This record gives sequence, C-alpha cells and structure tokens, in this order.
Amino acid sequence: VFQLMPMSECHFINGTEKVRYVERQIYNRMQHLMFDSDVGHYVGFTPYGERIAKDWNSDPAWMEYKRTAVDRYCRHNYEVFRPFSVERR
Repeated sequence: VFQLMPMSECHFINGTEKVRYVERQIYNRMQHLMFDSDVGHYVGFTPYGERIAKDWNSDPAWMEYKRTAVDRYCRHNYEVFRPFSVERR
C-alpha cells in the first residue's frame, strides 16, 4: 500500500501580524519535501525530494504562486476560523 499525503499548515503569531505557511509532502510515512514561506523555497529530505525540490524551485511562476499562499490561503481562512479557535477561550 502506497500513500501520498500532502499537508498544508498555517502558523499564526499575534493574529495575522506574523503568518507562516508550511507545506509538507509525505510519502509512505516519510517526509520527502517541504515548503516553508519563511525560507521561500522547497527543501528536499530524500534523494527523490531533492530532485523534485530542484525542479519546482527552478519554476518562477510556481514559486511565486507558493509564496503568495500566505495571503491567499492562510490570511483568507483566518477570518473564517477565528470565531471557532481564537474567540472560544
């Protein structure tokens, strides 16, 4: 059984003042690729992940799309989930 599991996470510090977007590519319970918006590019952890990271990092349109995920994905969804997570203390 083979399993590919992409995961996207948003880390909020002080509301939307400091936001970090992290995307992980996990294959068969092993993380082989990660994108961190603070770093600004993909990092490979396995030989296959390094090859994919090099390919994706060389595409400027794809990298611009991933770098803007902080605004498009995280900050946009923060307003939707804020009443259930932050204001519920």
